[in-house]
Amino acid sequence: MMDKAANCRALTVLCAAADSARLAALRRAAVAADWEVIGGASSVEELLAQLEERHPNVLVLDSGLGQDAALRARAVAPTARIVSVGPLPGADAVAETLGAVRDAIVGVRRAPARDERRSL
Repeated sequence: MMDKAANCRALTVLCAAADSARLAALRRAAVAADWEVIGGASSVEELLAQLEERHPNVLVLDSGLGQDAALRARAVAPTARIVSVGPLPGADAVAETLGAVRDAIVGVRRAPARDERRSL
């Protein structure tokens, strides 16, 4: 018999964006075999309610939610890692693109592009 606990994903991720299309894109960008995407909110109020109910490890927030979204989320979930797509005050990491979300979730810093290295 298979041990169900061995198959549980340890990391949970909650995504939030101001509209359903962007939320769907965030959820797709955040999917990985090592963690589970739970819930999804399309307003700060929905996000706060889901935070109280679900207690995720990581939040992926679209900057379109508003400049106070990460700070309000932090008040409810002080230990969660907050990744913003686009800059948000209070975020732990910023993913500049949807393609950078997974790396931002785990804290991987991308190497500078070749042109950026020349200027270093």
